[in-house]
Amino acid sequence: MNKTRASGRTVGGWRNLSLQGPAVTLLLLWMLVPLGMTLWFSFQRYNLLMPGMTGFAGLENYQYLFTDPALWTAMGNTLLLVGSVLAITVIGGTLLAVLFQQEFPGRGVARVLAISPFFVMPTVSALVWKNMMMHPANGVLSWVAESLGLPALDWFSSLPLTSIVIIVAWQWLPFALLILLTAMQSLDDDQVEAARMDGAGPVAIFFFITLPHLKRAISVVIMIEMIFLLTIFAEIFVTTSGGPGLATTNLAYLIYIRALLDFDVGTASAGGVIAIILANIVAIFLVRMVAKNLEN
Repeated sequence: MNKTRASGRTVGGWRNLSLQGPAVTLLLLWMLVPLGMTLWFSFQRYNLLMPGMTGFAGLENYQYLFTDPALWTAMGNTLLLVGSVLAITVIGGTLLAVLFQQEFPGRGVARVLAISPFFVMPTVSALVWKNMMMHPANGVLSWVAESLGLPALDWFSSLPLTSIVIIVAWQWLPFALLILLTAMQSLDDDQVEAARMDGAGPVAIFFFITLPHLKRAISVVIMIEMIFLLTIFAEIFVTTSGGPGLATTNLAYLIYIRALLDFDVGTASAGGVIAIILANIVAIFLVRMVAKNLEN
């Protein structure tokens, strides 16, 4: 009987492996082939404008990048962009989740309208903000400023990085709201009511009951958003093209400049490897943070 069970398990195991094998193989090829090519080209002299200059470059591409001030400017812009958007979306999403948890007329419609910007394509939202909201002559914000007797502001020239932060935060705020509002549904109303009967005010309830309850959801929001925010590209490409100068150039856009504007595939690949290492460091840190919250 033991042999039959062992044989059955073996047959079942091979059947599962045969079913899962093609999907797993395709997924590995989908990830490993681009990663391997990126690593390979990062050690090569490969510039499409100079086809005669080829061969093994060693660490020259990495040395050029690390001595290029544009890399450190781009990394600084990336950190500012990610940090600012995270602060706006987490704080704003938490406050909006508390607001939309309350009963008021039209709450369902308001929730749908508040979440809807998340489903707008990044390119479309960037065009809307560029041509309809922040345009220095015909934008809504310019009209509001002129109505108040203030001079119109050319956002993308005067405050370029701030403009990108506003656009990206507008896109990702609904995502944070959706996750945090979902977490609010599991908040025990009896606990809140008991706190009110004991004399706790709205501020005390928020800081000592609501916020601790949302701790895990906030960790998940930070983890998911940070991974995606490290690769912001479309909003910068459509609105400022990384300028003025390098004012809005992040790491992803710098790689684009090196690859598709300078045609330096070797240096762009080295930048891609740096971006992969940075993203993995962030991912490991965030996964550990979320796992610690789940254990607690």
